[in-house]
Parts: sequence; structure tokens; C-alpha cells
Amino acid sequence: MASAPIDTLDSEYRALREGCGVLDRSERGKLALSGSGAVEFLNGQVTNELMTLEPGEGRYAAFLTPKGKMLGDLRILAVGERPDEPPRELLLDTERIALQALFDMIRRFKIGYEVDLHKRTLERGLLSLIGPGATAIAGGNGTEIGRLLDVEHANVPVHIEEVTCVAARTDVGIDLICDAADTERLLEVLRERGSLPICEQAAECLRIERGRPRYGVELDASVIPQEAGLNERAVSFTKGCYVGQETVARLYYKGKPNRHLRGLRLSAPASTGEELLVGERVVGHVGSAALSPRLGPIALALVRREAEPGAIVSVGEQGTSAEVIELPFPAR
Repeated sequence: MASAPIDTLDSEYRALREGCGVLDRSERGKLALSGSGAVEFLNGQVTNELMTLEPGEGRYAAFLTPKGKMLGDLRILAVGERPDEPPRELLLDTERIALQALFDMIRRFKIGYEVDLHKRTLERGLLSLIGPGATAIAGGNGTEIGRLLDVEHANVPVHIEEVTCVAARTDVGIDLICDAADTERLLEVLRERGSLPICEQAAECLRIERGRPRYGVELDASVIPQEAGLNERAVSFTKGCYVGQETVARLYYKGKPNRHLRGLRLSAPASTGEELLVGERVVGHVGSAALSPRLGPIALALVRREAEPGAIVSVGEQGTSAEVIELPFPAR
């Protein structure tokens, strides 16, 4: 990913913190499940509780190997018009790198359930409104957007000008999911309403500051959810069985993870994949890295537990050092 000029990054970052930026994320992997057995089936495959899911709600979850390692993470939106009716469909949103594993898992294990699987990646656009002005840009307190609860993953069908969308609450704003053919028109409307188009680099900077890991960078098939601090967001310990549950539960109740997701406050910019060392011992590798206009060079990393918050680690071979930080990054 090419770096944006520093003055451009500063203005876009300021929009994300003080106003509203818009980013086209249509390339993310998207699937839909429908049918009377969709919720029951998916509940047995992912880490979070879905049996209590009502239309207009959503969950964040992981899907795992039998040994509890992450094959991917996903957002599950129960899309529907009324809370007293079953969801019209479950819309699944994941990193593109995890899409094939998610598709294969569903196709393989849905036998015996009344479930229909639909590909939506190319059929749906996804625009992220990021910043404190997101609700106003999306329609303020109008009848439709006014029904969107201030709870992450809450969702509601809306109409923005001529475009029909699903509006879904995120930790930093609102996502708008529309037909792919309407994406450019919707983007134009959002720009006219005052949102600033931003680059992925600016959005990544905010994500890193907030300590949200990304599958394909911090998260991969070697990671158990607890290591990445995902238990509270993604895992239910009261639901029925799901793939990988035994390992996840055993670590939670009886063990201590060897690694933890941490922030790094760097003395100089670093690159993804560089080793983190305490003396001669490798304690992790740099994950997502950014040059924050507010905090300077920062990164996320899965770090072995002996490098506790406050520890200083060496980074790579260039003489760079980093302070290990408890997430999210504190404001300076």
C-alpha cells in the first residue's frame, strides 16, 4: 500500500477524529445465509451466541479449527424489517483473505440444515462512514436512521436519496451496504453531504490506535481468540458446542495465554513482520504499523507474556526500539 503524503494523511485523520470520512470497502468478502435453519447452523460453527439474535442486531465472531485456531473472523448481521419476525437473512462480512475458508466451511457442514448460501462480494457495495459526524451524514435523526441503535452491529434498512441500504453501526461510525451498482451514486451523495473521501492508510491508523486486530495481519491460523483479546467481543462461554470450543474454554478457565495483543510505541517507523526481541529472545513480530499524526510511529503485535506493558523491546536490525503498551493506545 503506497503511503499518502503527510499533509493529506493529517487532514484525513483529522476528519476521522473530528468530522466524518468515507472509505469504500466493497472489496471485503460478503456472503448471505437464508432459510429456517440458518441461525441454528451458524451457531454451531462460530464462537459467539447467535440463538438470541433478533432482526436489527448483529454479532462479531470467529470460526476456528478443531484445535481452536482462527480460520477467520466475521461480522454477522441479522437483516430484517421487524424484531417480531425471523431475520430475512444473515449477512456475513469478513476479510477477503478469509472468505474462501468461510465459504468452504458453510458449504461443507450445512448438509442436513434448511440453509441457502449466497455469494454477495460482487453484488454488494460497502461504504464506511467514520467519525463523530457519521450519523448526521447518513441522515441524522430522520425516521429510518433514527431507529439505528447506538450499539455495535445494530442495523436497519434505510433509504439515502434513491439508494436502498442496510446501515450498520460500527465502533467508529456507520457502514452502508448497498447494491454494487448503487455504490458510486451513494458515495457521491455522502460527499455532497460533507464526508471527506479518505485512504485506507488513515482508517488503518485509527484502527491501530483503538487496538482492533485484523485477520491476515495480527490474526491468522496460529492464533487462539484469547491471545488477541477477542474473548469479550467474539466468544460466548454459555452457548452450546461449536468447532474449537474445547481448546478455547480450557485456555479461558484453566490456562494462561503465552501471547497477548499489545501496542508498540516505536522510536522510528517499522515494517510488518520485523522481529521483536528482548535480549536475544524473539518475543513477537510487528503486525499492523502506522505513522499516527497524534502518536507518532505505532504498531500492533502479538507479544509473548514476558514482555509486559512498559517493557522496551528491540525491533528488527535497524536499532529501533519500542515500548510495549496496553491497548487501546492512551491519548497523549
